[in-house]
Amino acid sequence: MQRRHFMVTLGALGAGYAFLPGRAMAAFEVTRTEAEWREMLTPLQYEVMREEGTERAFTSPLDKNYEDGTYHCRGCDLPLYSSAHKYDSKTGWPSFWKALPDAIGTKPDRKLFTVRTECHCRRCGSHLGHIFDDGPQPTGKRHCLNGVSLVFKAA
Repeated sequence: MQRRHFMVTLGALGAGYAFLPGRAMAAFEVTRTEAEWREMLTPLQYEVMREEGTERAFTSPLDKNYEDGTYHCRGCDLPLYSSAHKYDSKTGWPSFWKALPDAIGTKPDRKLFTVRTECHCRRCGSHLGHIFDDGPQPTGKRHCLNGVSLVFKAA
């Protein structure tokens, strides 16, 4: 096989991979260029929200915030979580037992040699954190979030 044919075949296979079930590219209502995201976010916010990073535990002031209000997406201002659903998980990250209706999207995260459930803003795709099955009732879920992805708005 000639090198050019090999490269074309390889490219076609790679492009097809993106459209396999569970690998489809998501289209979000709010989109920005990489430069626009970098201009509006700090380096840590960009790393977490756009590159699916994680802030260090116990560094977010939102972890210990228990005022009444709503937590919004830093990327597009969509209301995501109510303070009524927040609790102290003692993990060092803001934790909630459920999101607001139609606020988040999820996908499998296969990093770290396990499968976790990643959650992101359904409107702009910004990474929020992960959802675990060790939360309180009534859902039994723990939405473990990066505070840098959120903006708190008091009631």
